[in-house]
Amino acid sequence: MNTITIGIDLAKTSFSLVGMSKQGNITFRKTLTRKKLLPFIANHPISTIAMEACSGAHFWAREFSKLGHECKIIAAKFIAPFRKGVKNDNNDAEAICEAAQRPRIYTVPIKTPDQQALQAMHRIASLIIKEKNATVNQARGLLAEFGFVIPKGKKAFITQIPEILEDAENGLPDQARMLISHLLKHYKLLHEKTLEYDREFSRIGRENPKAKRLRTIPGVGDKTATGMVAAVPDPRMFTNSHQFAAWLGLTPKQFSTGGKIKLGGITKAGNSYLRMCLIHGARSYIKNIENKDDKVSRWIVNLIERRGYNRGLVAMAARNARLIWTLLIKEEDYRVPLCT
Repeated sequence: MNTITIGIDLAKTSFSLVGMSKQGNITFRKTLTRKKLLPFIANHPISTIAMEACSGAHFWAREFSKLGHECKIIAAKFIAPFRKGVKNDNNDAEAICEAAQRPRIYTVPIKTPDQQALQAMHRIASLIIKEKNATVNQARGLLAEFGFVIPKGKKAFITQIPEILEDAENGLPDQARMLISHLLKHYKLLHEKTLEYDREFSRIGRENPKAKRLRTIPGVGDKTATGMVAAVPDPRMFTNSHQFAAWLGLTPKQFSTGGKIKLGGITKAGNSYLRMCLIHGARSYIKNIENKDDKVSRWIVNLIERRGYNRGLVAMAARNARLIWTLLIKEEDYRVPLCT
């Protein structure tokens, strides 16, 4: 029997492989070390190689593609239904094979090293922001133990902490004063790192043709544009713009029974980071909407008056998501809608 599909359960040092014929019969099972995996694939006849979307999947997909194989990266949630028996490496590899042979299973586009590096930059920048917030909360909590209550917000943190540290007669112990001083210095260091990443996102947004095109959309900034370029290597993986918005979790949940359709809140599925960027971009646009009289601004104002601020915010984010897909497909810049 000829093997046409190989399912690989990826790991750091040990890889489980299962080969499957067109009829769905298993042709081989193997466990290979990291050093032996690539030579085995290089000597194997051209096949479809499927892997779960996990650490190293894009790297191996690029390497196998160089050897002439067709590679598929499949999300874990689409593989789990095909697993038989308990979860182990062999059963996972077999489930990957089964899923890869199904015609309607969605696959993850293979990213280039540059796209992965850009996505890594976004993740590190997000981590730094979380650490900044954690530092502020840590300092506020410790000072509250000594009777110093600082209002929420970074502005109050930056202005009031130095005043507390400089007041030698406020009863704050010297050791606590030293610790709070360290937290303040750490926050400032993280803040400088955040600004460095923001400048880098801005540079990439100006130089990358796709990101530069997306930045022409009102409410889409450098982070959103570069994040989309990193996370969406091929927009044609989506049938239309509405499917793209659904992938980002910006479409309503649907509860259907007996022919009756009831819509709920947004699904919040897919990439939460990109959805957050779109929501924040829409919020920034709506914040300065009072002095605008274009067609889009009037639509948003009218929607907020009828349905509320949050629904208007999500509607603006979903609209921008659909525009992003359209501009990526058509390779055009955003055109302001004509006033009616």
